[in-house]
Amino acid sequence: MNQTSYISPGFIVIGRLKAYYELLKFRLSFLVAFSCGFGYLLGARGAVDWATLGFLSLGGFLISGGSITINQVIEKDLDKLMKRTMGRPLPTNRVGVGEAVVFAAVVIAMGLGLILIYANPLTVVLSVVSMVLYSFVYTPLKRVGPIAVFVGAIPGALPPLLGWVAATGAITHEALIIFGIQFIWQFPHFWAIAWVADEDYKKAGFKLLPFGGKKDFTTAVNIMIYTLFLLPLGLLPAYFGITGINSAVVATICGVLFLSQTFILIRDCSREAALKLMFASFIYLPVVQIAFLLDKL
Repeated sequence: MNQTSYISPGFIVIGRLKAYYELLKFRLSFLVAFSCGFGYLLGARGAVDWATLGFLSLGGFLISGGSITINQVIEKDLDKLMKRTMGRPLPTNRVGVGEAVVFAAVVIAMGLGLILIYANPLTVVLSVVSMVLYSFVYTPLKRVGPIAVFVGAIPGALPPLLGWVAATGAITHEALIIFGIQFIWQFPHFWAIAWVADEDYKKAGFKLLPFGGKKDFTTAVNIMIYTLFLLPLGLLPAYFGITGINSAVVATICGVLFLSQTFILIRDCSREAALKLMFASFIYLPVVQIAFLLDKL
């Protein structure tokens, strides 16, 4: 046997596991799991059921990972065109389409099963709605126009609402408030990413930037307007007694700092300013959510 061509079974297994890990997009799915847990803790009354919290978050992680895998199956040929995605498991044929579909179905079924056991049927229904909207509505709409951002913002904002419903069994005005904060946050977040990745997105025909899809003053102003809405929204949890004044102060400070980045984008209309805004969006949401949790707990 030619020793130089031998590949150990262990190496093959590790490579396959790494490919599955990449399909799940761990960091993004972890943020979904975190948001589910955030909503559950915010909605919990009395002692926290840590088993429910853990399995609910795991269920959210699995459903997110499965939905993202379906997204990659649908966009396999488009991913080959973009520098940022051409190295993914499907474009590089490290995982076959059929295998990825089975993997997605298994992890989604596991996630829904966990949520059904440890939460309630309403949370399962909302999870299915989130998965369908992300995988089968938002994904194809990305090549249609910026309406995709509005549709994608719905499943993107559902995780904290799912957590609240898992804890309370109902969609209340408090649940809609935490949904609304994450929903509005999606717009500057998505548009900053679309600005930074515009050249790559155009190769795949993605049309996510608003009002003509140009990286210009008009788009920057729209980003600023949506970011501005986060300031009053960040005060609503304290106003309705979900949290207290301390988190309201933190949310306001974070909102002002986030908003300041949009003014830099309006002034420069540069990729560098959009990149800073994108990183600001990454920081804003978890910091504000952690502040809400600490204020309540």
